[in-house]
Amino acid sequence: MPKVLLLHTGGTLGMAGGQPSALRPSAFFRTLKQRAPELFQLADIELELFSNLDSSEMQPELWSRMAAHLYQRMSSFDGVVVTHGTDTLAYTASALSFMLRDLPCPVVLTGSQRPLGEIRTDARLNLIDSVLSALHGPREVTICFDSHLYRGNRTRKVKVSEYDAFESPNFPVLGTLGVEATFEPGLRARGAPRLFERLDPRVFLLKVFPGLDPALPLALLPHIRGLVLEAYGAGNFPIDESLGRSLRPLFTQAREQGIPVVVVSQAYRNGVDLSLYESGAAARQDGAISGGDMTPSAAVVKLMQTIVYHRTPESVARTIQTSLAGELTMRPAPAPFPKFRKDRVKTRTP
Repeated sequence: MPKVLLLHTGGTLGMAGGQPSALRPSAFFRTLKQRAPELFQLADIELELFSNLDSSEMQPELWSRMAAHLYQRMSSFDGVVVTHGTDTLAYTASALSFMLRDLPCPVVLTGSQRPLGEIRTDARLNLIDSVLSALHGPREVTICFDSHLYRGNRTRKVKVSEYDAFESPNFPVLGTLGVEATFEPGLRARGAPRLFERLDPRVFLLKVFPGLDPALPLALLPHIRGLVLEAYGAGNFPIDESLGRSLRPLFTQAREQGIPVVVVSQAYRNGVDLSLYESGAAARQDGAISGGDMTPSAAVVKLMQTIVYHRTPESVARTIQTSLAGELTMRPAPAPFPKFRKDRVKTRTP
């Protein structure tokens, strides 16, 4: 039989209890064999306990440990399934997609909205679909949820109380597991597997909103090494100085202090185009980096990694704007800003 590594990290799927009591960790492996015996008919499954955490406790240090562990183990398996809580699932999937390159087998993350031990749980089907995806899906980091397979770094959690909790707004699904299971080819390996496990968590995610006092993010600059800015629409933010809320000083001071600023959009679909409006163009002139259509979670983790492996502003900008693991839709580079010469300006004389 094909071999699948099932790495448990925690989350609702492996918990017990419910309302009115809080969910609590349980003996996940025992429950798995009782509630989903079909898994062991699909593959020779090796169970490993990495952690037993609520996903709100997942941190970059754990991502690095997890990536290093998977890098050492995955070549011995036909596929890998990682069980995880849903709240930070997209962050972990993004992190693993950047840290594990050119995979020898699929790495599929999954979770559930209800614990495996409950009668109306979605965990059982998510586990079965994930094992199938780990055996037949593309060789990249994905999220399998509610009979769909998504590219991990393109996925967002969009619902709290429904089973179709995840979507991929700017990239098509990589698999559909209905009556038939169909999969897209996905990413192609370009060589032997590679590990990039180092991250610098000193990155801040700032969401622009009306009334934001620029003094607050400016005070953060001495304490961070990177900034991801969730701007309006195509990359807009206030630059009118009349009310004292222009964010342009944030970009200029960040550039002076060598802190890269990546701009992503608050909009659910499409992405940033810093050449479209005045504020975006001003940010670009001040050194801002377009995050294109990356999700905020992918942009945060990618910046955590980029500032470790790349030192110069040019190298950081180039890496952020390059698709490393399918996280970004590549578009032609924007044209440089035109330079106007006063002696070429024509005036009409009476």
